Amino acid sequence: MSVRGRSVRARAVAGIALVQLRRSPSRTVLAILAVAVAVLSVTLLTSLGAGVVAMGEDGLDTADRDIWISSDPVDPGASGTENSVVGSHAVAAELSEREDITGASPIAMHDVYIGTEPDDLERNPAVGVQRTHDGFGFEDGDGFETPEEAYEDARADDPVVEEIVLDPAIAGELDAETGDTVYVGTSRESAPEYEFTVVGTSAYYSQFLGSDTVTLPLVDLQAVAGTTGTDRSTFITANVTDDADRDEVRNELTAAYPDYDVRTSDEQVGAMLEERPLVIASGLTLVGLAVLGGSVLTVNLFTLVTYHQRTELAALRAIGLSRPVLAGTIGVQGLSIGLLGGIVGLAATPPLVRGLNHISTAVIGFERLLRTPLEVYVLGIGLALMLGTTVALVTGWRAGRYARIEHLE
Repeated sequence: MSVRGRSVRARAVAGIALVQLRRSPSRTVLAILAVAVAVLSVTLLTSLGAGVVAMGEDGLDTADRDIWISSDPVDPGASGTENSVVGSHAVAAELSEREDITGASPIAMHDVYIGTEPDDLERNPAVGVQRTHDGFGFEDGDGFETPEEAYEDARADDPVVEEIVLDPAIAGELDAETGDTVYVGTSRESAPEYEFTVVGTSAYYSQFLGSDTVTLPLVDLQAVAGTTGTDRSTFITANVTDDADRDEVRNELTAAYPDYDVRTSDEQVGAMLEERPLVIASGLTLVGLAVLGGSVLTVNLFTLVTYHQRTELAALRAIGLSRPVLAGTIGVQGLSIGLLGGIVGLAATPPLVRGLNHISTAVIGFERLLRTPLEVYVLGIGLALMLGTTVALVTGWRAGRYARIEHLE
């Protein structure tokens, strides 16, 4: 067949397909909406997976650190946050003396019991740092700073600063304000022994951990946790100089501290995800179910669309149209419905994502839990076009086998 003949055949197939769609507008609209629902199921669930990963990256970006040093816990199966780095202040001091590092500091994490009354305590995550800084984003009050005397000679076994910054949500739950006294301990029994003064409210480290968090001086957190003697921390973080290469610094530190895991901030995101295989498996399962559900819905949709056109297809077969032409006709319908359904699904994604993010912020306190990078839209429209057209071609080819003159009777 010549090129002109092929062009004429293609225009004829497209014309027949569009006429078939116009003859049954209600069926066409329902088919477009069904494809839109399939696309939405893919984009929304994929946005959730992308949001979970982005929250981890944002948390590390918020911490604004180039190098992360940690160590495997003694008991890998133990629950809770491990503080496996021993002698953390000495290690941080050694790092700070390097010419390619501008500063290093340890960070400890524990779950603590906190309340304004000794017998009314709530459990919340706590982060111990040496000091707060200008970018802490205080909603009220200000932060704290650990005096140099706290590190000199023998470390005190009791808190020395006795100041704490509360997440605004925790402050609201405790009905605590700046200047109030709260009780803090790693157990309900020990918390009444330690009084802290609320010096400010900030959600700075809540963004890092993904849950409402209190922040207090590291030496005080170690004191209430009973780890002052071993000087334990979860991480030692460091910033490199502007002219230093982070990968080279990482390699040198890995050689200098073979007992520790040394990572750049980008590598730390991957490490945090690897430590949570259930989260990754759950995310992949949700995305897989979304794609599978969308595929099943699309296959059933075009099977039904083709079945309802069996009379028209039989008539076209009776007047001499070949099976490839019939398959092409259904395929063009699938491409058209997939394109329009995909556009509707993509157009509905942003407002639904905004609404779900509003609900997640109000209910669980996570802002922007769903994220929609360009890849989410590409996946949604790709599924609609590729799967819709392929399924329509297959069902159209099969329709050519049973589109017989008997169906016109």
